[in-house]
Amino acid sequence: METIFNINKTSRNVILRFLENHTLEQLNTIPEGFSNNSIWNIAHCIVVQQQLVYNLSGLSMMVSDDMIVKYKRGTKPEHKATQEEVDEIKFLLFSTLEQIKKDFVANIFQDYSEFTTMSGFTIRNAKEALEFNNYHEAVHTGIMMQIRKFI
Repeated sequence: METIFNINKTSRNVILRFLENHTLEQLNTIPEGFSNNSIWNIAHCIVVQQQLVYNLSGLSMMVSDDMIVKYKRGTKPEHKATQEEVDEIKFLLFSTLEQIKKDFVANIFQDYSEFTTMSGFTIRNAKEALEFNNYHEAVHTGIMMQIRKFI
């Protein structure tokens, strides 16, 4: 499990650099040919992690219903994120990861509703959800690296 968490922390540190090195305007910019922006990709990573690990385990998520509605799979930016939203996303970037680590140690992930991702990978438990999540975040980090070239 430690390797899974270390990979996720590394991913989140890469994502953090996007937040720290881009203005609010840049984070909200959707370049021509793209369907979303960097801040959407970042928040989407947080929301999907929560849905995959907690929601499918039948547990409460650490993100608001409003955040889920804005950033879940199938959504696109419908508004410009405010600095307050960016600050919340920045906080959640690591607080969610730290809580997941604590919850795995506490062994709270007992039940899981099997889920097949859009890429065809079937997740059967919370550990597999975290493993898949690392792939998912890497995909979105790659998209953000492409967006960066145009903002």
